[in-house]
This record gives sequence, C-alpha cells and structure tokens, in this order.
Amino acid sequence: MKENIAHSGAWGVAIIMIVVVSWVFYRYFAPKTWREWASAGVVQAFIIALYAEMYGFPLTIYLFARFFGLDRYNLNANLWSSLIGLGETGMLLSMLLGYAFLIVGIGLFVQGWRALHHARQQNRLVTTGLYSLIRHPQYTGLFIGLFGEGVVHWPTLFSVGLFPIIVLAYVLLARSEEKRVIEQFGDEYRSYQQQVPMFFPRAGQWRQLLKRSRLSADKDKHTPE
Repeated sequence: MKENIAHSGAWGVAIIMIVVVSWVFYRYFAPKTWREWASAGVVQAFIIALYAEMYGFPLTIYLFARFFGLDRYNLNANLWSSLIGLGETGMLLSMLLGYAFLIVGIGLFVQGWRALHHARQQNRLVTTGLYSLIRHPQYTGLFIGLFGEGVVHWPTLFSVGLFPIIVLAYVLLARSEEKRVIEQFGDEYRSYQQQVPMFFPRAGQWRQLLKRSRLSADKDKHTPE
C-alpha cells in the first residue's frame, strides 16, 4: 500500500519545539554532575524523538504500516488515533488527555523547583507544602509531564521506550542527591525520609498534592518580586 500519513512534514515547527522545550528544560534542571548530565541526556533524546515525529516524519506510524500489518488508508501521524481507527477524534482525545497530564506535571515541577530553590538559598531543609507529601515533586512533575506528552498525547517507539529509562535515571539521581542531603542534615533528613514517600503520595493524597500545587502557584502570583 502507499501510505498517506496526515499531519507530518513540518520540520520548521519540529526544530522550534525542540529548541524551545530543550532550553526550558536545561534552564530549570541546570545539570552539573555527571549523573545529572546523563539523566538530562536521556530526556534530551526523548524531546528530539518526540517532536521530530510529532511534526516531522512519523517513523513509528511508517514502521507499523510497513512491517506490523497496520493497513489503513489516510493514516494519522498520531499512533493512538491510527491504531484505534478514530481519526481526528482519537487524535483530539489523546491530545486533551495528554495536555491534562502535561499541565499537572508542569505545575508540580515548577512549584517543587521554586520551593527547593528558596530552601537552598537559605541553607535549610524544605519539608512543607508539596514536600510534606513527596520528597521530589519536581521529578514527579517531570514524569507526569513526559508521560502525558510522549505516551498519552503522541506516543512513538522512542518516547515510549525511553520513558522507563528516564524514570530509572532520575530514581538513581534522586538517591544520589539524598545521600548528599543526609551528609548535610543527618538525622533530620533520615526522619523525613521515613515519613514521606519519594515520588508518589500515599493513597488518598493525590488530591491534596494537586491542591497544594495550586495554592503554591496562587501564592507566588500574589508575592511581590
């Protein structure tokens, strides 16, 4: 069959998105150690693969059509809409659901980063707000955001394959960071570790986590610079 794949070929948009998203990512994560650079490198590969397929050439759909028996006319570059056969409707649904995850992830990441940044400036341990529910809300936000964009909204072979590697990389990075924090704060942080989960809140606390994220955002809006 001759594949007719809609929504592809916009390489200019792909390059712009890769540059912008990469700049924002490195602006906030600012890797310094080799572990941080290694973890950031996997995320960078995720970003390039995702937007190159989203706007450029849909390699995943092409391979599915050629080698995995996906035999449909007018294939959509979005994998879910092509597999399910819902066309533009399926693409819209996956986009809305994916963006919902992305917005939640960005909110957690930004608020977690701000709280940690202020605490480091004051050389203190942060255990309030989002940090009273999870120890690494900025990484939790990263996981949720990447899952929404690269698995729910626009899954590709590379983004789906890289996602668990990213999670593993940041789990190892978080453990390394916590060793350094223990050296600085000792038993105070050990006690905090025992009481608060690493990445995901306990059952029934997700709503509280999202609420605190919104409250932190509202507080920042009304706080003078």
